[in-house]
Amino acid sequence: MKFAVKAWSNGRARAGILHLGTSTIDTPSLLLSTRKGLPHFISPDLLSCLPSPESRLLHVSPLHFLEGLSMKTISKIGGLHQLLGLHDHCFVSVPRDSIQCLPEANSTNKIGASFETPCGRLLIKPVEYMEMISSTRPELWATLADEVPAWVSDKRNKTSVDRTIKWLDECISLSPASGAVFGAIVGGSSLEERRRCAQEVATRNVSGYWVGGLGLGESMDERPALLNAVIEALPEEKPRLICGLGLPEEILQGIAAGVDLFESTYIYHLTLGGFALTFPLDRTQINALNLAPSDVGSDPRKINLRATVFRKDTMPIVEGCTCYTCRNHTRAYINHLLNVHEMLAQILLEIHNTHHFLGFFRLIREAINAGRFEEFRKEFVQRWR
Repeated sequence: MKFAVKAWSNGRARAGILHLGTSTIDTPSLLLSTRKGLPHFISPDLLSCLPSPESRLLHVSPLHFLEGLSMKTISKIGGLHQLLGLHDHCFVSVPRDSIQCLPEANSTNKIGASFETPCGRLLIKPVEYMEMISSTRPELWATLADEVPAWVSDKRNKTSVDRTIKWLDECISLSPASGAVFGAIVGGSSLEERRRCAQEVATRNVSGYWVGGLGLGESMDERPALLNAVIEALPEEKPRLICGLGLPEEILQGIAAGVDLFESTYIYHLTLGGFALTFPLDRTQINALNLAPSDVGSDPRKINLRATVFRKDTMPIVEGCTCYTCRNHTRAYINHLLNVHEMLAQILLEIHNTHHFLGFFRLIREAINAGRFEEFRKEFVQRWR
């Protein structure tokens, strides 16, 4: 893995280039949320219709594979790339996935981290976690962490940092020859513990940093201070990954602090609810939506295609969108698919929402390269919040 910062804008916001495996990806970038290595609704043969190479970063939790094939079998097959046949994509492995494999702080102890999974509550030891990493062979993986929600005590925060640093050293000592290591940084809502953890992890031989423990109860007003406490202690030449931030405003907040890679379940939740992203990706299209307030609901960034107002709407989801869904289908057709519970509805929606959200990241990179990121951020939040 190689990473280089190419442009800065308004302080810490930065654009760079990440060389991972056979792919070269511009940052800030999105990791596509997956279930066992594949997007939740898009089949492997349809991945080629997504923008490339932006869509080649796939987030995966090794805990997904605790049900089904054994780790030994996956290792014999040759890892995730051989198992899934995705040789042009890059897998980024993080313990939790923000949907099913959530950290359970009350059951975590000095032996290992506890997670709520489809197999029940499981305690994962560092040695077991590294066996999963060695078997799945991702290009990039984050170390095991003791993530805690925002409301825990100062004592519990301190314990989580101590355990995470201890597990970091264990994971590094057991790490396989391949794959870039991202050191986990935790600390809950404590600025001092966040800073202490970041300073400790920055002294380790890692390729980058995973800022964990966010999206677990802290408010958007608290988050900038927590992010700044972490980023200030990290070297500039290494990439930063974050989990738990999904909304466009949260993405912009993370980029303003200096984060490069984002794991987000926003697309999954939109698709599951029958929503489609519609905010313009071009300034000239700002007033081109032609949607009444009753169509849009309380959030002008998306539309609910289950609504009866779209039953006879022959427009694509977004006029001028180049995704497969908008080029071939109408709002009326997707409304029909949703209301008769056809799985094709979620497939078409995930294609559009992924394409649209990747376009949002492209706009962010352009704003950073032009030196007007803060202007872009304020304009976006004011118009679409």
